[in-house]
Amino acid sequence: MPGVELPESTRLGEVVWLQPYPGDLLEDLPSVPPGPEARYEQAEAISLAFVTALQLLPPRQVAVLILRDVLGFHASEVASMLDATVESVNSALKRARASLQRSQDTAAGREPAPAAGSAAEEAVVARFVRAWESADLDGLVTLLTDDVFMSMPPMPFEYEGREVVVRFCASLFGAGRAFDLVATRANGQPAFGAYLRSPGGARHGTGLYVLTLSGDRISALTRFEASVLPWFGLPRSLPER
Repeated sequence: MPGVELPESTRLGEVVWLQPYPGDLLEDLPSVPPGPEARYEQAEAISLAFVTALQLLPPRQVAVLILRDVLGFHASEVASMLDATVESVNSALKRARASLQRSQDTAAGREPAPAAGSAAEEAVVARFVRAWESADLDGLVTLLTDDVFMSMPPMPFEYEGREVVVRFCASLFGAGRAFDLVATRANGQPAFGAYLRSPGGARHGTGLYVLTLSGDRISALTRFEASVLPWFGLPRSLPER
């Protein structure tokens, strides 16, 4: 980010192919109820947290987990699809579930996200917009969980914990950057196109922010590059004002 002195990241990630999925397209997906053995609701199966966790798994385990636990196919059907034995499918599923469980354990104790479009979700979103657009660091602090996680794929920089995420935002706001946010949805979660205000009045798109909510607070903030904005019907820039 030119002109912004960022704090040292907590760690370097390797999220290469993670991309946001427009909410409008999700509405067009066929509503096929999962089989009796499926373990993940649709909302969880498309969340960024779930998609990120999948990247920890080998490709075969990802395929088996999606086919078995998300789409609800039986082991024999999956074996036929993957030209594998039922035993190997069951073994891959067991290992995939164990890996995902370890990932989920790190989030244990968090409150569930409010329902999409609910008054509770809208209240959190409104507070975030007010804080971000006004560069209100104190207001932003009250919205973040203690273990909030921030990432910026495809850049490898990741920030974990409220203190370091707040330092990141302070660097952003302290550099004189001011933004306007345009609401959308990505992966079933609240999202915003971020437009940087210039002294001359122009507002150019700088990225897409996706929020992961936990109760009435934000547990993760994922920033994607501005190149994804057209996927969500968002312009590259907003009219001058």
